[in-house]
Amino acid sequence: MGFESVLSMARRLVAERLRPGGGDSRGGPAVDATAGGGVDTLFLARTVGPGGCVYAFDVQEAALARTRERLAQHNADAGLARVELLLAGHERMLELAPAEAHGRVQAVMFNLGYLPGGDTAVITKPGTTLAAMEAALALLAPGGVLTAVLYPGHAGGDAEAQAVSAWAAGIPSAIAQAMQYRFVQKPHAPYLLALVKRQEEDH
Repeated sequence: MGFESVLSMARRLVAERLRPGGGDSRGGPAVDATAGGGVDTLFLARTVGPGGCVYAFDVQEAALARTRERLAQHNADAGLARVELLLAGHERMLELAPAEAHGRVQAVMFNLGYLPGGDTAVITKPGTTLAAMEAALALLAPGGVLTAVLYPGHAGGDAEAQAVSAWAAGIPSAIAQAMQYRFVQKPHAPYLLALVKRQEEDH
């Protein structure tokens, strides 16, 4: 039996740290930084549960339409969190997330690259991705997790993957713990970067 896929591992890391309902009466939020087809948005909505909220970002209306449709297929599921779909770049998440979410977000998920089945010329890029990750780190609660699936095998993807990996490696360990999960025999295969924001007692 082989190892888990990078997507499955990302969801496992999030599920281990994302408390249903956010763990308090207000329901701690989660963020899907790249809504795409809505797979991670739905996963987060199920994991957070009805007491919380998920903010899903994408720059393409087609992606949000797919996400909206996926969520609608599960609209009878009473276990879903409230989802806000935002037609905006993920680098604006700190600006667009409500003030009460700042420092309380329990998980932020990135699935970089392009929209499967969409315009492959529209891709995530290092400049906006790194700005988004800085914003995500600011939004995270202590103990919150950020996951990013990176795709070095497509045009532009390797530069982005290298930039994100360098960014994560440069974060002081007093702020966050970072790791990579990848298949070393396949250098062009997707891989996972994840970080957990430190709690005060970890310092």
